[in-house]
Amino acid sequence: MARRPRTRYTESQKALMWDRWQRGESLHQIAQLFDRHLSSVRRVLAETGGMRPTERHRAERCLSMAEREEISRALVAHESIRSIATRLQRAPSTVSREIQRNKYVRFGSEADLPTRRIYAIRQPRYLRPTLAHSYLI
Repeated sequence: MARRPRTRYTESQKALMWDRWQRGESLHQIAQLFDRHLSSVRRVLAETGGMRPTERHRAERCLSMAEREEISRALVAHESIRSIATRLQRAPSTVSREIQRNKYVRFGSEADLPTRRIYAIRQPRYLRPTLAHSYLI
């Protein structure tokens, strides 16, 4: 069999692999379905130790994208953290943490700061020399 480039399987293809694997089909049979070598199927199944991975989902305590968008709009409108938290039915500390986490996205009073100062805060103090840097010198 000729060597092929590495295959990136979609989530639906991986789900089909797991369904066939749980039904008891061999790696060779599953690989034939995708017209691939069995080592590529083995790699997908071995990533989680031969057990189907659980479905990923956000915890309820995490803010949703709609809530994050609501916070950003309220900050632009200069609303207080407590009023935002009341409207979202969340704790004020949760809203405050979200604002701190994304504080470099320019909201409200931060929009008045010069751009250089905002980005200077985020920059590292120094760069560590690496092997790649030595070639550039």
